[in-house]
Amino acid sequence: MSLCINPFCPKPDHSENANNRFCQSCGSHLLLENRYRVMRLLSDKSGFGKIYEAYENSTPKILKVLKEHLNHQPKAVELFEQEAAVLAKLDHPGIPKVDGYFQYLTNHNLRLHCLVMEKIDGVNLEQWLQQHSNNPISEKQALAWLKQLTEILQIVHDKQWFHRDIKPANVMLRSNGQLVLIDFGTARDATYTYLAKLGVGHQITAVVSAGYTPPEQINYQAVPQSDFFALGRTFVYLLTGQHPLKFYDAHNDVFRWRQAVTISPLLGNFLDQLMARKPGDRPLNTQVLLQRIGEIEQKTLPPSKKKLPIAVTVAALLLLGGGFGYLAPKIGQTSSPSISTTSPTATNQNPLANLSLAQTLTGHTDLICGENCIAISRDNSTLVSGSHDKTIKIWNLADGTLIRTLTGHSNWVCSVAISPDGQTLVSASADKTIKIWNLADGTLIRTLTGHSTWVCSVAISPDGQTLVSGSFDKTIKIWNLADGTLIRTLTGHSSSVDSVAISPDGQTLVSGSYDKTIKIWNLADGTLIRTVTANYFSVDFVAISPDGQTLVSGSANNTIKIWNLADGTRIRTLPGDSNGVNSVAISPDGQTLVSGSANNTIKIWNLADGTRIRTLPGDSNGVNSVAISPDGRTLVSGGADNTIKIWRASR
Repeated sequence: MSLCINPFCPKPDHSENANNRFCQSCGSHLLLENRYRVMRLLSDKSGFGKIYEAYENSTPKILKVLKEHLNHQPKAVELFEQEAAVLAKLDHPGIPKVDGYFQYLTNHNLRLHCLVMEKIDGVNLEQWLQQHSNNPISEKQALAWLKQLTEILQIVHDKQWFHRDIKPANVMLRSNGQLVLIDFGTARDATYTYLAKLGVGHQITAVVSAGYTPPEQINYQAVPQSDFFALGRTFVYLLTGQHPLKFYDAHNDVFRWRQAVTISPLLGNFLDQLMARKPGDRPLNTQVLLQRIGEIEQKTLPPSKKKLPIAVTVAALLLLGGGFGYLAPKIGQTSSPSISTTSPTATNQNPLANLSLAQTLTGHTDLICGENCIAISRDNSTLVSGSHDKTIKIWNLADGTLIRTLTGHSNWVCSVAISPDGQTLVSASADKTIKIWNLADGTLIRTLTGHSTWVCSVAISPDGQTLVSGSFDKTIKIWNLADGTLIRTLTGHSSSVDSVAISPDGQTLVSGSYDKTIKIWNLADGTLIRTVTANYFSVDFVAISPDGQTLVSGSANNTIKIWNLADGTRIRTLPGDSNGVNSVAISPDGQTLVSGSANNTIKIWNLADGTRIRTLPGDSNGVNSVAISPDGRTLVSGGADNTIKIWRASR
């Protein structure tokens, strides 16, 4: 397809435009500047410009076009040109690169003002948080991102400009982890203000992003500190997983957000200052922001790095452990924290009810991010973990030693799976690829491509022949694991496919999606058997019991649901946690369900009747993934504190 941008073209998407240099409907040039071919309209919502996707050969670009009715407003044209000139001077990886400004003449002699810039390969932070089940980011991540965005703002403010529309949807995340501030409405916003003063407000809408825009900007009195208010509100969203408007008490004119998050008072107070009602009560400039962020980083070390006086430490351990025996765990092990028990009678019958913490494995430099980012080989010997640090680590499950680290993905590892014969490892990544590895020696066998964005989850069939992948691109792909050929692509979900699972008999595939549905498919031919509406905010994970009769699903809306896989009826709902359930695993005997949550706990349930057997303290920043060993005696959890915990049943 090739789109004509002449606003008076009767058929801009003429079917024969793709193979021509001139629009087959109005005769206007389709190859702008002899370089850019416009493919589709992305947005026409603004009263100021139209946004298109264009291509220079095979490279995607963003094309902004000043709306034709503003051509007769000299100030509007001047500021549009000024935006192009200023952005061209802002050389920073956190700011989209500008190709340039030009004027385009249609076949009707209408002159259009155009600006072409880099299209960022990635998702914005609103999409990113949705992909992560709206689980809040950690304080460590918040400080890192705050610093990145402040450094970008420093460059912008130094040019005497400011952004005026900072919000999660206007911050992109490149595949290399670099944040990019997009939708530079600086010149555009000044144009809004100017045109509003001219009395053409019916054509122009002031830039107001509900929940993020400060009071002075709503009244057309934005100042550089207006960006700081929006920056603070953006991090309220990222740290709570909820829109800032949820915390505003209009009756009392109070913004109550602190009770929804557990962060250091230093960071909380800093964000409150950014969001002060009066601009004069906010930090003076970006240099002050960077200084304050550095101070908070120095003073808020992770708890594991803070040293207590020896006397205090010993006294605390004596109180907890009842004697000095508590002070001498085996080398490489961590003593088990306190564990609450709901069903004491179950502890005599179920090995998972008698778990204690055996080891904490460290080595990843970022969080264990997905519900399927931990896998255990069928012979109970090998543990595999995938992380946001883009690596895969292979461990000896018996003693916790690191066997090797696999590198090759250029973005987060979202899911891992081990073949039933224990020979093959599969990893899926936000870099849009799936990699097949030899588990024994770590060599890369092949890389599968085909998904157009993040691959969220992978599963291998019980016979080891078929690989299934679910992606943020809304599709499920079925592959031949042996040679990597694509067998078929399943469509039907209207949003990202966050989790996939295959039944033990290899006949049924289950997928869970952000579109709030669970779909059950025939794996052999890809036909859809049924769609189950889960009444979730999103379906973030699915698991199937060993007997193939029971389906378990969960969501960030805090509940776990148990379903009859055969007919899709709901059996029961288990209460989740206030901060959301991130993952589940079912024991090999099908009797026990384990869930990991964002509130730092692991819960053990009786799958048959839904009673809670026990609660374990998990990772300090949330439990993102859980797996049970094939012998049913070991539980492994991975979390946002970058660690992996191994829990073992007492003999």
